[in-house]
Amino acid sequence: MLLRPTRISAIFLLAATLAAAPRIACAQASGARGDDFLYKVMSGDTLIQLAQRYTTGTATWPRLQSLNNVQDTTALPIGKELRIPFSMIPEVSADATVVHVTGQASANGSAIRQQSRVAEGQTIVTGPDGFVTLQLSDGSLLSVPSSSTLTLQRLRTFKNAGLTDSILHIKQGSVESAVAPKGSGVGRFEVHTPLSITGVRGTVLRVHASAQGAQSEVVKGMAHVRSQQQQNATLQQSQGTAINAQGKLLGVRPLLPAPALPEIDPKQLGAHTLAFPAVAGASKYLVRVSSDAAGADLVSSQEFTEPKINFSAPGPGTYYVVVRAIDSLGIGGLDAHASFQGASVLHSLDGTPIKTGFGGYVRLTDY
Repeated sequence: MLLRPTRISAIFLLAATLAAAPRIACAQASGARGDDFLYKVMSGDTLIQLAQRYTTGTATWPRLQSLNNVQDTTALPIGKELRIPFSMIPEVSADATVVHVTGQASANGSAIRQQSRVAEGQTIVTGPDGFVTLQLSDGSLLSVPSSSTLTLQRLRTFKNAGLTDSILHIKQGSVESAVAPKGSGVGRFEVHTPLSITGVRGTVLRVHASAQGAQSEVVKGMAHVRSQQQQNATLQQSQGTAINAQGKLLGVRPLLPAPALPEIDPKQLGAHTLAFPAVAGASKYLVRVSSDAAGADLVSSQEFTEPKINFSAPGPGTYYVVVRAIDSLGIGGLDAHASFQGASVLHSLDGTPIKTGFGGYVRLTDY
């Protein structure tokens, strides 16, 4: 069954289910800029209240007044963006929970298991068939696809306000994130590559890194990108940018539209081949399969140079395919989604599905 193409990434669908939870009071947290946490003033806010909520106590309000050039402390302008240095904010250590893992994946050299905890400073490495999804304390989801190396450089929360302060570093591969899905905002959420820094304010973000450069893509929300050459860009919803191997920002461009997939025959089991109209500007197509509609529980990932793709599932039941066009700069577009039925496949003694030489799985009906 074909699902309607959507402007949100597959990982955001899972985050959207969490967004129905009650929102906490810190709804005007606006992320970070450099070494400062940003807060947008709401009706009724006072410097004393904000000092109590975010810093070591009410005694720090005069410093907030000076830093932000506040003239009238009794009437803060609604919507004004206040800077609060991270050095003034008490924090406590946090960790991430593994909510999905398949294939080869490790943290600091040790195999990752479902529900295990990953701490600040640890490095996640996924093999060619490895996929990991992590959940932060505020419900933020980090999907780490195959052949990626991701270090959790900073994992902390504000002691009083409970906002997260996270810095991730991608050496190679990708991370796809749904940040602050409950609407709380974040203290800081940055994704670093060797060539760029991308900071977000509650968004659905994809960041990729390789020897050829880096890419950042905003599916929902907004992000700020700074290149190694100190160039800056702001990404709005459905926009992306690339940084070349020399650290130069190559401009902002709209994400390519979702491919128009044909209907999938629900009676056909196992492997599928689909042809669809080429997306203008696409140089290749990313095809991923997951065992859940949200797209978080990934089981395979392939790339095709033509708009004719094939995919399969590692067992019986309902699976989901995501197809994404990628442009000449390596910037991924919006996703098309469809469901299909898997078939029984041959497994090895350790339970791993056996693949064919063409990227699919060996079905029991083949024998």
